[in-house]
Amino acid sequence: MNIQEYFSRISYDGSRKDANLETLTVIFQHHVQAIPFENLSMHCGESIDLDLESIYNKIVRKKRGGWCLENNYLLFWALRGMGYDVSILGGNSYDPAEKAYTPDINHILLKVVINGSSYIVDSGFGGTYQTWQPMMLISGKDQPQIPGIFRFTEDNGIWYFEKIKRKHYIPEQSVPLADTPETGEIRKIYSFTLEPRHINDFQELNAYLQTSPDTLFQKKSICTLQTAQGVRALVGWTFTEMKYNYMEDMDLVEITTLTDEEIEKTLKDKFNITLENKLLP
Repeated sequence: MNIQEYFSRISYDGSRKDANLETLTVIFQHHVQAIPFENLSMHCGESIDLDLESIYNKIVRKKRGGWCLENNYLLFWALRGMGYDVSILGGNSYDPAEKAYTPDINHILLKVVINGSSYIVDSGFGGTYQTWQPMMLISGKDQPQIPGIFRFTEDNGIWYFEKIKRKHYIPEQSVPLADTPETGEIRKIYSFTLEPRHINDFQELNAYLQTSPDTLFQKKSICTLQTAQGVRALVGWTFTEMKYNYMEDMDLVEITTLTDEEIEKTLKDKFNITLENKLLP
């Protein structure tokens, strides 16, 4: 495994020596715009292994993406190799249907300490809730980024991560979204504590997500990628392209339903993914 090969994968050719915030920010942006958040292996009859060499081989060499466990573990390896003070944390994602955070940890994120200040770096949430920059670990402060305004709040040692939604503008020819947010609506994303974790703490979760029929990942094939202006998503046969802040406080959303024949071409053209096995969306 070679850090230079990882840099080539994310098209990064900047500084490798300075483990500072500026370098972290640029590497993170390159990572989320090059490596999709995806669970396609599950729907191609492939298993997902949570060891570093398998993840490296899949994402760096085969130019695939991965879900949070793979994406953030690869980023952890790269940042640690560059000299960053980085640790793994566990998160509990918010379930809007249940209006509650999951009781068990089901997400992985990273904490990076630079000059005594802590930042949360998470390349593995995907979609419209993916940050584009490291987030300062500070409670109650709005942190605007191109995808929207994010913030943390802390209560009794538990941190909560949320985003203020923008309105969606959907052209008439597009299929309407079921859930169109009102401006200013808060979307809870996940909670977490600062207790350091080891990747082995997530092995059981990695197995569960691949075998439990109740998980979103079993029910839907998902592939999302951040772009220079917004985000692309292929969920099942539905391809969505979003342009952030197309108009003031409004995102442009264009939705297309694909045929089976169009899936493979869309994955290649829009996500730079070529699958070895056939995808069953």
